[in-house]
Amino acid sequence: MPPHLIHALLGNAWTGLLVLIFFGGTIFVHELGHFLAARRCGVKVDRFSIGFGPAIWSRRGRDGVEYRVSWIPLGGYVLLPQLADLGPIEGKATSEASQLPPVGYAAKMFVFVAGAGLQIVFAFALACIIWAIGMPESNEYETTRIGYIRPTLEMADGTKVPSPAGQAGLQAGDVIEEVDGRKVTNWLELTTVLGTSSGRDQHGEPRAVFTIDRGGRVFEVPVFPRLAGDERMRQVGITSGFALIVAGVDKGSLAARAGFRPGDEILRFDASPMLSGEAFEEYLTAAPAQPIAARVRRAGQEITLTIPPRPVLPPGGSGYDPGLSFSTGRHLTHPSPFAQVRAPVMMTLRTLESLLNPHSDIGLSKMSGPVGIVRMLSSGIEAGLAAILTLTILLNVNLAILNLLPIPVLDGGQMLFATIGRLRGRALPMNFIVTVQSTFFFLLISMFIYVTFFDVRRWKRDIQSDRAAAAEVQKP
Repeated sequence: MPPHLIHALLGNAWTGLLVLIFFGGTIFVHELGHFLAARRCGVKVDRFSIGFGPAIWSRRGRDGVEYRVSWIPLGGYVLLPQLADLGPIEGKATSEASQLPPVGYAAKMFVFVAGAGLQIVFAFALACIIWAIGMPESNEYETTRIGYIRPTLEMADGTKVPSPAGQAGLQAGDVIEEVDGRKVTNWLELTTVLGTSSGRDQHGEPRAVFTIDRGGRVFEVPVFPRLAGDERMRQVGITSGFALIVAGVDKGSLAARAGFRPGDEILRFDASPMLSGEAFEEYLTAAPAQPIAARVRRAGQEITLTIPPRPVLPPGGSGYDPGLSFSTGRHLTHPSPFAQVRAPVMMTLRTLESLLNPHSDIGLSKMSGPVGIVRMLSSGIEAGLAAILTLTILLNVNLAILNLLPIPVLDGGQMLFATIGRLRGRALPMNFIVTVQSTFFFLLISMFIYVTFFDVRRWKRDIQSDRAAAAEVQKP
């Protein structure tokens, strides 16, 4: 077997192992919370399982608990016969609930909420690690300043429409403070808030209100997003603005002849600020017969370089290569653990709100299931320790909140059943609970299959896009 193939297989195996550790670890932490709380309250624990269905591996410990890893990796469970009979889902318990002492309402609530609680504690502990070691951040995403207004947006069917940002009068250099009254502090937050927004105009079309800071003047601008791209998400046609730092200059290129050097910060072309690579390329090709006065900051001093006239692009040309590459700039941040946990909490709550809001454009097809989570973790592993820890925090917070929703099969559903039983003075009939739990388990599995279909379609589309890009690069 060729060495490069062996290296690729070993790399994929290592990535797969790490994904299994982080994904399985998230499930383990949740179930460990239930397990420890049950032990603390004297509740009988019959089984501790990672996954559902038949066991891959099983062992009964000296404490009488069966520990197992099961075939269906969609979660896990701690079998507690005194609290809930989930035989059709979790398997039959070895202990009869009727032969065990009853468990008080407070103890039930503590055991049910402990899984999500330990996940939040775990997420906070991981956030403390990032706070200590630091998080490498790109200047490209640590801003809400607009760097470029795209002239058009490409729709899902391939057609192009005028940019909503351009039609609304947004300008490069504008700083977006709020979207629909919600404050945004970085580009990820901006795109998330915009994508999950639900504003509509009088005709039912998407509408958002941007609060803009333009040179110290703050005002509101109504923008009408389009459902663009393969995922049909709300977009307005803007990219982030950041300092253009020259990373490299090709020998003999136009940039070299103009006098650019690595480390130069490009400030302006003539009177136009340069805040993105797109703006740079557009200005170069707009009037090729005219020289450009490039204002550059070099070693703390501003100087002016002259870019000579450029060759005219042929019809349909994809762009002009000046022989210059950029660095967006990176810096090490130490975000507080509270801020790191709060961010995914707010993101999850906004997404849930959008799913329930009939005016939003977010549906289940835009959610990620196990396949999407595995892809996300795999990408995080390739990006480094801080990135995978951040994604693990997001995953734990997300699953903690989802598990507390009052839906049968989830912990929140068990808490709802227990609360109804307390209010009515007697427990709900067991046959009713089993029927409802089984029905919702089937619905949950169906949802997983539905979401996985779109996850796989996105994966396939990304692979095709990567192959097309690689083929384009290899062209002579």
